[in-house]
Amino acid sequence: MLSFSGKRLLGLGHRVSAAAVVGRGYHERVVDHYDNPRNVGSFDKNDSSVGTGLVGAPACGDVMKLQIRVDEESGKIVDACFKTFGCGSAIASSSVATEWVKGKKMEEVLSIKNTEIAKHLSLPPVKLHCSMLAEDAIKAAVKDYEAKKAKHLGNAEAAQVEKA
Repeated sequence: MLSFSGKRLLGLGHRVSAAAVVGRGYHERVVDHYDNPRNVGSFDKNDSSVGTGLVGAPACGDVMKLQIRVDEESGKIVDACFKTFGCGSAIASSSVATEWVKGKKMEEVLSIKNTEIAKHLSLPPVKLHCSMLAEDAIKAAVKDYEAKKAKHLGNAEAAQVEKA
């Protein structure tokens, strides 16, 4: 049985009716992504085709882990997942981010801005930091993947030098 924290991490914690949440100023898209988060889960962080972005907001305690799986030949993101410990807006922002990065090239996802996520979810100003976390998590996942790729290429080049 999951603890309250575990349920909150997966967006399964204390449930409030959708009508009550929408009545408090959350857009129906936030409620939908909170109630039915897309792409919850995790990949093996040691997999060379996986980039992991782990970001947090000390002010509110939200922590977001977003992972991408990249097809090394095409350079496209073929899958994405997240785990977020935070409020409904943080969970919704993570969920949207994973949907938006799938099928795109690395350069394309770096152009996704928090303002686009916030606008899509109609986040109130007090919740804009949630969309900023999602943007930061995307950038961190891409950076991690590129660092792994560079290290892998460096090791391959070193092995070829040793053979020569």
